[in-house]
Amino acid sequence: MKTLSAKKLAATITKIREEKGLTKEELGTLTGINRIMIGRIEREDFIPSIVQFEALGNVLGFDITNMFIEKEEINSFIALRSEALNDTEKEGVDKLFKMMIALRQQVILRRKYENESVHSA
Repeated sequence: MKTLSAKKLAATITKIREEKGLTKEELGTLTGINRIMIGRIEREDFIPSIVQFEALGNVLGFDITNMFIEKEEINSFIALRSEALNDTEKEGVDKLFKMMIALRQQVILRRKYENESVHSA
């Protein structure tokens, strides 16, 4: 999956703006984006809208598609979706859940034991 890289966008805008000798205010006038927002984009503190993104690409002369990077989609919840798992993975998930339940039971028992020890002392 491709995603917008705020880091790459910030570096590109800063580099090209400085190479062209533009201030943030001048770039803001050319793009219709407030100079404060230009600064926030350059600090990776703001993602421009599509219209703003296109305006920056047009004025500074960069291809906006180059600001996207391939990002591996990480699905933390895939273990809970059994249809997405093969048999070996299902066995592993079952084992993991059993271990988690056993650990939880041990923690509960330990707390109960520690509480009884404190009250009987």
